[in-house]
Amino acid sequence: MTVQDVYLLSPEISLVGLALLVMAMDLFVKRKAVLFLMAVVGLALPVALSVMLWMDVQAEPGGRLVGVYGALTVDKFALFFKFLVLGSAALLLAASLDYAKRLTRLQGEFVGLILLSATGMTLLAAATELISIYVSLELTALPLIAMCAFLGSSRSGEAGLKFLILSGLSSALLLYGMTLVYGFTGSTYLTEIGEAMKNPLDPSVPFGGLVILVGVVLMVAGFGFKISSVPFQMWVPDVYQGAPTPVVAFLSVASKAAGFAVLLRVFYVAFPSLEMDWALLFAVLAAISMTFGNLVAMVQTNVKRLLGYSSIAHAGYLMVGLAAVASRIPNGGETSALGSLLFYLGAYTVTNLAAFFAIIGIANKIGGHKIDDFAGMAKRSPLLAAGLTVALVSLIGIPPTGLFIGKIFLFSAAVESDLAWLAVVGVVNSVVSAYYYLKVARLMYMAEPASDEETPASSISLRLALIVSALAVVAVGVAPRILTWATDAAASPLLP
Repeated sequence: MTVQDVYLLSPEISLVGLALLVMAMDLFVKRKAVLFLMAVVGLALPVALSVMLWMDVQAEPGGRLVGVYGALTVDKFALFFKFLVLGSAALLLAASLDYAKRLTRLQGEFVGLILLSATGMTLLAAATELISIYVSLELTALPLIAMCAFLGSSRSGEAGLKFLILSGLSSALLLYGMTLVYGFTGSTYLTEIGEAMKNPLDPSVPFGGLVILVGVVLMVAGFGFKISSVPFQMWVPDVYQGAPTPVVAFLSVASKAAGFAVLLRVFYVAFPSLEMDWALLFAVLAAISMTFGNLVAMVQTNVKRLLGYSSIAHAGYLMVGLAAVASRIPNGGETSALGSLLFYLGAYTVTNLAAFFAIIGIANKIGGHKIDDFAGMAKRSPLLAAGLTVALVSLIGIPPTGLFIGKIFLFSAAVESDLAWLAVVGVVNSVVSAYYYLKVARLMYMAEPASDEETPASSISLRLALIVSALAVVAVGVAPRILTWATDAAASPLLP
C-alpha cells in the first residue's frame, strides 16, 4: 500500500482511529457525555480530509483518484456520500446523549460501533471491486446488528436476532451473485466486468447469458435488503420497533443512502448497458414498495413501526429515480435523473433525522412510542412537536420542504423516461401517506394531553440537532440550490 492509498483512505482511517480512541477512553472516563462530545468533535477530522480530497479530485483531469490496487475510486460521487454519512453520524451522536443513558455500561461501545458502521458506509460508496464491496457491506451491517440488541429487552433481542439472520441470508444471496458474475467475467473489478459486458455471448438474453442474469438478480436481491425495498422488507417493522431509536435513525438514513450508492455504482460501472427490461423491473418494484409501505403504515399504532413502513415507501420513491436512471434518458435527462435521486436521498436524510430526533425527545417524556400517547405534545413540548411536524410535512411532500422538491425532481425524471404511469402512482401514494402522517400531527396539536405532569426538558444537544435538521429540511425546500450543486457534481462521475 502506497502513501497515496493511505491518503485516499484517510477519512476511513481517521474514523477507525476515533472509534478505537473513544472505546479506550470509555475505560477511564466516568462522565460518558465526554465520549459523545469527543466523537462529535473528532468527526471534524474525517470531514476535513474529505474536503481536501474533494479539492484534489476537482483538480484531476479525469475527476477521480484510484488507489488500493484499483479497488477504491475517490470521486465526487463517493465524497458526496461521505459527507452525507459523516453529517448524519455527527447529528445522531449529538442527539443520542439522553437516550444512551439507558444503555448503562454500553455507551462507549455505542459510540464506537456507530463510527465503525459509518466507516463501512463511506467505504461502500467508493469501492469498485466486488470483494471490497462485500467487506464494506459487512462492516456497515455488523455493528448495527449488535446495537439493535443493546437495550437488553426481549423485543430488542428479537430485533437483533432477526436482523442478524435476515442480513446473513441477504449477504449469502449477494455473495453467490457476485460469484456467478466473477465466474462469467473472470474479474471482480467493476470496470473489467463492464468491459466484458460490452461483448455479450447472447444478445437476446439480458446481460448476455443466463448465468450472469441470475448473478445480477441475486445481487439486486442482496442490495434490496439493504435499501428495504419490497419484497426484501420483512425485517423492517420489527427491527425498527425493537432496536434503540438512535440506531434505527442511523439505519434508516445512512444505511439506505450507502445501499443506493453501491447499487448505482455497480450498475453504472459493471453493467453500463442497462436494459429497458431492468428499468421496468425497478419501476414495478418502486410502485409495489410505495403502495405496500403506505397502506400498511395507515394501520400502525406504534410510531417507530409507522416510520418503518414509511421507510419502505420511501425506498419505492427512490427507486422511481433508479428506474428513470436505468432508462438511459437521452439529451442530458440521465444527468437530471441521477441528480434527482441523489437530491431526494439528501433531503430524506435530514427529514428522517429530524423525525427520529423529535421522537427520541418525545419518547423520553411519555415513556413509550404509542401514537395515541403523542396527544397534546404541542402543549407539553412545542419545540419537539414543531420539529416532528416539519419532518412529517416533508415526508408527505408538502411545500416548502426538501422532499416536496425531491418528489418534483423524481416524478419529472420519470415522465421524461416515459414512465408517466409511475409518476402518477407516486403522486397518489403521496396523497395516501398524508392520512397517517397528519394523524400524528393532529394528535399533537388538537388533542388534549394525557398527562399534565412536568417532565425533564430535553438536552441542549438533542434540541440543537433537531433544530439543525429541521432548518435543513426547510432550507433545502426554499432554496434547493443549496443541495443541487453538490448532487449535480456527484452525478457527473458515473455518467459516460
